[in-house]
Amino acid sequence: STGGVGDKTSLILAPLAASCGVVVPMISGRGLGHTGGTLDKLEAIPGFRVGLDLDEFRQALRDVGCAMIGQTKEIAPADKILYALRDVTGTVESVPLITASIMSKKIAEGIDALVLDVKAGRGAFMKSRENARALAEALVATGRANGVRTEALITSMDAPLGSAVGNALEVKECIEVLKCGKNGHLESLSVVLAARMLLLGGKATALGQANLKVYDALRSGRGLQKLREIVTRQGGDPHVIDDPSRLPQAPHQVLVRAERSGYVNGIDAEKVGRATMLLGAGRDRVEDAVDHAVGVVLQVKPGMQVHAGDALVEVHFRGDEHLPAALELMRQAWTIGDEAVRQPSLLLDAL
Repeated sequence: STGGVGDKTSLILAPLAASCGVVVPMISGRGLGHTGGTLDKLEAIPGFRVGLDLDEFRQALRDVGCAMIGQTKEIAPADKILYALRDVTGTVESVPLITASIMSKKIAEGIDALVLDVKAGRGAFMKSRENARALAEALVATGRANGVRTEALITSMDAPLGSAVGNALEVKECIEVLKCGKNGHLESLSVVLAARMLLLGGKATALGQANLKVYDALRSGRGLQKLREIVTRQGGDPHVIDDPSRLPQAPHQVLVRAERSGYVNGIDAEKVGRATMLLGAGRDRVEDAVDHAVGVVLQVKPGMQVHAGDALVEVHFRGDEHLPAALELMRQAWTIGDEAVRQPSLLLDAL
């Protein structure tokens, strides 16, 4: 994924695909700007090691079928340096740097095939569908030029994906999806991407068959069990799978409530992302520490009806230094109108 707000599909689709027989070497990044990073989410799991060396990485792939790590001195070392600089040099949204960053890691994995999720909208680096398509074309062309069968989906990132935004809160949501599914866009997108992985990975001969296999892995609990194996193998506490309360928890919660009745016509993902950064879930500077416990949980989604005083979002926070500014951003993020507005499709385009 090119990154978004609440974009946690990697933690769902990787174990699902691996449980269906696809070997998934995943090298991910940390949060950039207002978007969350897969590594930051994984490190919310007590003990989880994202810094496996090359031998450990290979052995985990042999034994478990999936490993999720960051850049190392052995794998894409230049990207680790450039990645850390992009926030502070204002180059987070540079198409050549995004392309180089993503594809250097993916090609270094030694993969045969790659499925990309390119985000477009307020909460993405690419705000317009046209710019997202340009990025997708650059990514796909780079992959294919290096002998990797590469596909890309362009998906909407106007509103946060799923309900949770914030590292431990997102891990908890992923566990819930793998346990019982039925989480709307988050589940459906994870299944769509995992199914394409199965198809490109030779574990299915048609997309319909691949979808059925992924849904079977989800409903049977095999995907959840695979996540438990990944966590265990990489030093994390496997008990969080059965008891997510073992994840970091913020000491305080407060609700942001609707100021009027009507229909939720939009939730500005970028404002939500910036609010969680103020709470400590992201970083402004390279050296900033991330508070894995803080974040927000959306109580209603776009298209739903609300009444004045209804809870819109639950804010999990530790200190109150930046809380007023974060709460103000959360209030600004919601658009409530008198009439329901048809919500756009999550899937915008495919290459």
